[in-house]
Amino acid sequence: MPIPTKALQKTAADQPFRVATIERRDPRPNDVVISIQAAGICHSDIHTIRDEWGAAPFPLTVGHEIAGIVEAVGDAVTRHAVGDRVGVGCLVDSCGECEQCLADEEQDCLNGAVGTYAAVDRDGTITQGGYSERVVVDERFVLRIPDGLELDVAAPLLCAGITLYSPIDRWGVGPGKKVAVVGLGGLGHMGVQLSAAKGAEVTVLSRSRAKAELAKELGAASTIATGEDGWAEAHKGEFDVILNTVSADLDLGTYLSILKPHGAMVNVGLPPAPQPLHLGSLIMGGKVLAGSNIGGIRQTQEMLDFCAEHGIGAVIERIGIDDVEAAYDRVVDGDVRFRFVIDTTALADATPAA
Repeated sequence: MPIPTKALQKTAADQPFRVATIERRDPRPNDVVISIQAAGICHSDIHTIRDEWGAAPFPLTVGHEIAGIVEAVGDAVTRHAVGDRVGVGCLVDSCGECEQCLADEEQDCLNGAVGTYAAVDRDGTITQGGYSERVVVDERFVLRIPDGLELDVAAPLLCAGITLYSPIDRWGVGPGKKVAVVGLGGLGHMGVQLSAAKGAEVTVLSRSRAKAELAKELGAASTIATGEDGWAEAHKGEFDVILNTVSADLDLGTYLSILKPHGAMVNVGLPPAPQPLHLGSLIMGGKVLAGSNIGGIRQTQEMLDFCAEHGIGAVIERIGIDDVEAAYDRVVDGDVRFRFVIDTTALADATPAA
């Protein structure tokens, strides 16, 4: 039988959140039923449900930073048991058979990975996200949250954490490397913590030095104010890797100038407009301009284990189910340090809209 579940839902981009009853699918043999305890707010949630990335499939519940407790498991489940602490990130399915899936890169499934919300599931329904009481997910896409991580602190790691861990791992960030993190927001603060824990020397690039002390607390050795004249010239050829976490327009040539020869600038922020670039900025010095999305399930579990081992979590502000609309506005205004996490347990006592 399908499972009725209370959720925060929007019926249109210009409508407020309401508590509604949605249906989770009748669990299959390989499914895990999760009682959601915490759901992080990602800027992608805001873009999607405000129709900023095209028309969303309303009515819709968003949220792909999900942490909770296993409530039930299907007969064929072997990876998880009732009572386990688990999480779900940006993916809930993939073909499992293509070259990318077999390489543990499900996010790049050649037959189309299924997103946690606003995506067409294998049965033709639209996936609904984690601002809800519970979710039903194939065990292959359910992550184990180590005991060393509180669930609310772990929730944003399922998107923000893996978004930074993946390029840090791919581009060899570690001892002897100098890393610059552009922006100290929801993504940037994870980039600083993870890079420092890997043993790199970390510098934050921010428009001013207002967050310098905070950056230091997170593990940064220094902060460079990009609003000051001559900042790039003073740091020419200094960094092995630049992790760009902002979605703003940047003078890419200027930022590439502070890379060492053969260094890489990796972008995880997505500006809305195309960015101009003179190819000489790459050719001279053999530099790399790259992009990175999230990581696969294996790497996401590796990230969670790494965070638990090194005492790393998202810096969060906990909010109730009635605070989400205001939290969205604060995220857009940059008024959060660093991630909002919704206490979804309050949905149990909420009354669905008529």
